Amino acid sequence: MRNNRALFAILFLFVCTACAHPATVREIARIKGQGESILHGIALVGGLSGTGDSGKDLVLARPLAQTLANLGNQIPNFEELRNSKSMALVMVTCVIPDTGAEVDDTFDIQLSVINSASSLRGGELWVAPLTAAVPGGEVYAFAQGTIIIEDSATPTVARVRGGARIVRPIRTTPAVTHAFDLIIHKHFSGWTAASQVASQINQQYLLTSKKLSEPVAVVLNERAIRINIPENERANPAAFVGDVLSAEINTTMLGLPAMVVVNSRSGGIVVTGDVEISPAIITHGGLTITTTTPPPVPTPDAPLIERRQWAPITTETSQTRQARLQDLLRAFEQLDVPSRDQIEILQMLHRAGKLHARLVIE
Repeated sequence: MRNNRALFAILFLFVCTACAHPATVREIARIKGQGESILHGIALVGGLSGTGDSGKDLVLARPLAQTLANLGNQIPNFEELRNSKSMALVMVTCVIPDTGAEVDDTFDIQLSVINSASSLRGGELWVAPLTAAVPGGEVYAFAQGTIIIEDSATPTVARVRGGARIVRPIRTTPAVTHAFDLIIHKHFSGWTAASQVASQINQQYLLTSKKLSEPVAVVLNERAIRINIPENERANPAAFVGDVLSAEINTTMLGLPAMVVVNSRSGGIVVTGDVEISPAIITHGGLTITTTTPPPVPTPDAPLIERRQWAPITTETSQTRQARLQDLLRAFEQLDVPSRDQIEILQMLHRAGKLHARLVIE
């Protein structure tokens, strides 16, 4: 049981607000229009041990025959490929971060089976072009590499570490002239946070000797802040933008709620702040906890076994104190709950109004 718990361990990150260090604007916000880019393409995976697509399927036979022809091996008849089970047709996806990409940068790529292949385990991705996610998009990268299966329960989805190599620069920063908008990351969003960020930026420029005719930062809504570039900075907006993004923000002043962030694919859970949970009772699926209660005359050979399908989440000392994260952990441990079930339980508690934190599912 202990090894099981280690295998399905939850990663909890506690952020101590009392000792939090200042963050910069670029850590909690981005310039509007500066987002991630998606590259994609269709490719072939070879080297599979009988788990690939059937060579009888034209969806595989056509691209395989074309690839072989490009390499100087003409296939006059698709019948020659009918016995193939070592190849699979896959969709390749590459996410370019909001910082963009330069020639020869490499990025991880995600693969997913398109046709009937049952597993990509042991395969090798053949070289394939990646284009922008629009019809007729230009080629920005080439993908190739050894496949890694990250989830043994889903061998039809895989990853190649550093599998995409950029051949054309990808620019993500929009042109900046007189003004630009900052978009606060959703995990930090809120009127208090937006006001504090704008206030910190304005204070930085009020300390300069030159008086400004209008505020540098103006809150538009709980996630957006308009940044007006002063006239004396417009000759070199890049330096001004860099100064704004480097401005320090005291995160303890942002009024952020406690947060639980879960990754539905990996089962990872990150908790920030002091999460409170109202008293509740959990029953989930066929999970049980077993307690041994000694009989009136206890003997090692004759204990009284009590089985139940619920675990209480309560406080230990004060009825006025809300249950904390450790109380929830204790209940999970009692039930020996796998990570995916833990995520479902967190969702149920949140829907019931018992989890006093912002729940983010990724």
